[in-house]
Amino acid sequence: MRIRVLIADDQSMVRAGFRMLLADEADIDVVAEAINGLDAVAKAARFDPTVILMDIRMPELDGLEATRRILAADSSARILILTTFGLDEYVYEALRAGASGFVLKDDPPEQLIAAVRVVAAGDALLSPAITKRVIKQFARTPRLQPPKEFDELTAREQETLRLIADGLSNAQIGQQLYIGETTVKTHVTHILQKLGLHDRVQAIVLAHQTGLFETGRADATDERRSTDGLTRPPQAAPRG
Repeated sequence: MRIRVLIADDQSMVRAGFRMLLADEADIDVVAEAINGLDAVAKAARFDPTVILMDIRMPELDGLEATRRILAADSSARILILTTFGLDEYVYEALRAGASGFVLKDDPPEQLIAAVRVVAAGDALLSPAITKRVIKQFARTPRLQPPKEFDELTAREQETLRLIADGLSNAQIGQQLYIGETTVKTHVTHILQKLGLHDRVQAIVLAHQTGLFETGRADATDERRSTDGLTRPPQAAPRG
């Protein structure tokens, strides 16, 4: 499958740099460029890109609102936010808007290319560093009521969701739970389907918006897990 990319950034040099970087990839085509958020919304509808590289701060319409409008028109759109660690509040809002991942503008080229492929494949991309910042932001906001569908998850699926919320990859989750990566992917698929979520980024948002794995909720999960005969894996040392 060829990956169709739309680059949305108000700086022509940045767009040119990304275009040159992706041009040598046999499976990636840059199908359009957008100079602001309004342009990005229009060209997303016109060119139907697989992945949209979206700058957050642009004139006329910023990347956050452009992300909301694009996803409102096409919930399957995959948007990869271009950001810096200095924009925590934007990262938080972009997650809520439905972005599929984040890359830093100064990341090594191979990381950006890999990010495009990850998001195009239907996965989400959220680095542990960004996850920690997002968790801190969610800790300051009022908790929402957990969805009733959460109780439909099996104990193993709940445990998998907890590890997703901690920012672990499928491989890392497999190591924690002593299961294969293919099994982890199956659990992730079931979690997203049961909770009606787009991708694992939305799963992280849900977990922290609702405080699913805070002490009280975790205790209830542990009790349910004990009746299912599952063994809880060793817990990581608390982060300082």
